[in-house]
Amino acid sequence: MAPTSEAAERDGPMSAGARPARRRLSVDRRREELMAAALELFSKRDAEDVSIDDVATAAGASRALVYHYFGGKQELYVAALKSAAAQLEERLRPQDSPQAPRRPLDELAAGLSRYFDFVEEHAAGFAALLRGGPANRSGEVGEIVDGVRRRLFRLIVKQMRVPEPTPALRVTLRSWIASVETAGLDWLEHRDMDRATLEQLLVAQMIALLRAATTHTPEATEILTTLIPDPPSP
Repeated sequence: MAPTSEAAERDGPMSAGARPARRRLSVDRRREELMAAALELFSKRDAEDVSIDDVATAAGASRALVYHYFGGKQELYVAALKSAAAQLEERLRPQDSPQAPRRPLDELAAGLSRYFDFVEEHAAGFAALLRGGPANRSGEVGEIVDGVRRRLFRLIVKQMRVPEPTPALRVTLRSWIASVETAGLDWLEHRDMDRATLEQLLVAQMIALLRAATTHTPEATEILTTLIPDPPSP
């Protein structure tokens, strides 16, 4: 990678009328800005419809600079999605607390709140991760998205104290994760529901899904007894 001074020189002001004058930034900072600009574009349009020139213009950079840092649009797309995925996964990690251990339901609600913190603060990254780009999400892009879902699934299983979920419970939890993703995208699009209300609705949906699963796996019944005070109705 080129040294910071070279990047600053490449990133210097351009001739009048071409683009707004660009600031001198460090290599890492310029890469972050390019990825942020790319995520914003990828969140609204398919990757195939976004050009390197689009990204360069949005970031106030030169086309050559984008190629210098990323080598091409696909490399930039993958790097931007990896950045968004890493930020989301960081938010989902359980927070150390000196307080007494919380109930699994409280842990679930806290994790959901951290998830929506990311949705709200990094809307473009969230949308690009789950909506933008190729429809089939194949190859490396698909692995990035599936990797986030797998980690979220493992986190929920751990919070519910389940060593190895049965097939019925696995389907139930993955269905809930899909609901959370859809709710996040819908909330970003409409913003017509209070975020706290949405989070409460999703927690209630988890309990409803587990109740439905009790007729298919006793594991769901065991989990419900730890999530809520009263056991589920037969």
